[in-house]
Amino acid sequence: MAILITGAAGFIGFHVSKALLARGHEVVGIDNLNDYYSPALKKARLDAIEPESGFHFHQLDFANAKALDEALAGHTITQVIHLGAQAGVRYSIDNPMAYIQSNLVGHANILEYCRHSDTVDHLLYASSSSVYGGNTKLPFALDDRTDTPVSLYAATKRADELLSQSYAHLYRLPQTGFRFFTVYGPWGRPDMAIWLFTDAILNGRPIKVFNHGDMARDFTYIGDVVAGIVAALNKPPRDDGRLHTFGSTAPHTVYNIGNNEPEQLLDMIGILEGALGQEAVKEFLPMQPGDVKATYADITAIQKDLGFKPSTPLQVGLPRFVDWFRQYHGL
Repeated sequence: MAILITGAAGFIGFHVSKALLARGHEVVGIDNLNDYYSPALKKARLDAIEPESGFHFHQLDFANAKALDEALAGHTITQVIHLGAQAGVRYSIDNPMAYIQSNLVGHANILEYCRHSDTVDHLLYASSSSVYGGNTKLPFALDDRTDTPVSLYAATKRADELLSQSYAHLYRLPQTGFRFFTVYGPWGRPDMAIWLFTDAILNGRPIKVFNHGDMARDFTYIGDVVAGIVAALNKPPRDDGRLHTFGSTAPHTVYNIGNNEPEQLLDMIGILEGALGQEAVKEFLPMQPGDVKATYADITAIQKDLGFKPSTPLQVGLPRFVDWFRQYHGL
């Protein structure tokens, strides 16, 4: 019996794999190790988990249904945590087909695998806070409108939720989706602001501060995100006639996972400067296409259902990231 984790060499997938292995689970990880950002970082993450007992890794693209089925044929999968995707809002503007292939075709392949499996009893998958688009009502609640995406990335994530809803309705496949809010921490992604700012400050380069700093994010520490996913693992939505997130009795629910305490961008930069012991040179720029001014998660549902409670404020999480960043780069 094993748990399948897609995107196992990615930021969140790596940490979830480590957490489940530490709890004694067998984990099957898949990742295509693409070059959206440094494959060396992805391989370093794998090096940190492959020696662990019970971890099996397959390098493949889950948008290739045949390769996916062949790789998993020798495993008995009971739960799937689908975290693999083409990430990034700005990258989607110039590279739309990467998102169509990975986020739409790939998600459909995972759904088909689970539907035809005799052993999978719960599919958990990554959505994104970006589905809320340019919503100005704060905090973002699960019943807010999500039909006005401002990026292709956001559109694919919302489409994934709707694909999952249809499979839950038609095939009664229990599913839980997570709308992640700006996840950060050790082993994070090089395309995210905290990494970019840290690298620039340490190397004396200006940091790009979009919308002239008038932005806020619900920065969520990776340890809190992992705790939420693990809490949901053995609590699939019940097919008992009760209404779930989408106003449907299909066994499918979606949760916000955020810190529930958004930080102003300039305040985050100040905390980072303190952790680094260096002041940033700031280049103030207008808003980038596809960005939103503020994100803020209403986490009432996941608190009520799973007891989720974020415990890591930015003042604690950012220094942990900085310590890891220095160690990883030998600084």
